[in-house]
Amino acid sequence: MGSIQLKDVRKAFGAVSIINGVNLDISDGEFAVFVGPSGCGKSTLLRLIAGLEDVTSGQVMIDAKDMTNVGPSKRGLAMVFQSYALYPHMSVRNNIAFALKMAGQSADAIEQKVKKAASTLNLTDYLDRKPRQLSGGQRQRVAIGRAIVREPKAFLFDEPLSNLDAALRVQMRLEIAQLHESLTTTMIYVTHDQVEAMGMGDRIAVIDRGRVRQIGTPTEIYDDPADRFVATFVGSPPMNLLARDGGSLGFRPENFLPKDMIDDGNGGISEFSFRVDRSEYLGSERIVYGAIEGFDTQVITAKLPPAHVAEESIRPGEWHAFGVKKNALRYFDRDGKRTSYH
Repeated sequence: MGSIQLKDVRKAFGAVSIINGVNLDISDGEFAVFVGPSGCGKSTLLRLIAGLEDVTSGQVMIDAKDMTNVGPSKRGLAMVFQSYALYPHMSVRNNIAFALKMAGQSADAIEQKVKKAASTLNLTDYLDRKPRQLSGGQRQRVAIGRAIVREPKAFLFDEPLSNLDAALRVQMRLEIAQLHESLTTTMIYVTHDQVEAMGMGDRIAVIDRGRVRQIGTPTEIYDDPADRFVATFVGSPPMNLLARDGGSLGFRPENFLPKDMIDDGNGGISEFSFRVDRSEYLGSERIVYGAIEGFDTQVITAKLPPAHVAEESIRPGEWHAFGVKKNALRYFDRDGKRTSYH
C-alpha cells in the first residue's frame, strides 16, 4: 500500500510562509507529478511528505495513518535526490546494498535484492564499478536502485534528471515511467519541466507560491486550465491570452490557424486579423509570432504544420485571416479564474 493524503498542510520558516494549505490525495500505485516554477514550494512539499522537514500545521497521512510527527525512517518511503548522493569509495553493489546492511539484513537477502534491482535497471554489468566510472544516467539508476531495494510504500523523486543532458533526460524519463509500470508502486515526482510532467504523470499538481493551482490528468490540465497561471505555465508555447472586458480570452497556439485550414465542424469559428512578425521553422512545425488587430501590444503565437504552410506563403509584415474554433476558446475572469461566461 502507498496512499498519501495531505490535509491543510502548511510550512513556514519564521514569518515566511512557503506552503499555504495544501490538500491532496494520492492513490496507491499512482504516478503523481508536482510541477511549478523555481521557488514555488514543490520540493519543500515533497520533503514534508518524506519527513525531512517539520510540518507547521496540518496532517500527512500515509495509508490512512497520521505520520505527521513520525521520523523519515519510519514512514516507509524512499527518496531519490537531484544530486545522486552516492558514496564515491563504494562499488555500485555496495551503494545499492548500503541501507540494507545498516538495517541488519542477511547477506543472502541483500545479494538477492541487489541482483534483482540491478537486473531491473540494467546495472548488472556495472556492480563492481565505482560511481566515477559511470555516466550520469547510470549514476542516477544506481540512486534509484538504492531506493528500490528498500521496497518502499512510495518513491519520492526530487528533480532527479536536472543534472543530465537533454538526450539522457528523455531516456531516463522513459526508464522511470517503465519502472513505475513494472513495480506498480506509488511515485511522486517533482520537476519544473512541464514537458516531463505532461509526459510522465497519471495526475499533475500545478503549484505556485505554495498553493496547488490545479490537479488533474495531463489532458485536463492542458485542455481545461483552472486559471491563467496554469494556462500559461503548461504548454510550449504557452496559451495565448487576449485581455478583454476585464478578463481574458485564451486559446492554444496549435488551435490558431489560417482560417482556410480550419474545419469548424459546425461549431463556428472566431476570426481574427493577424499580423505576422516572425516565423520559425522547427522541422515538425512552424512557430509564427505576431499580433492581432486591436491588440498590438500582445504577442500572439501560432503553431502551424509546415506541410500545409509553405515558408513563402506567410511572411513578416503581412496580414492574414486567422481563426480559432469556438469550442477551443477558454475564458478567464478579471481574477484569472476559468469561467464559462464570455
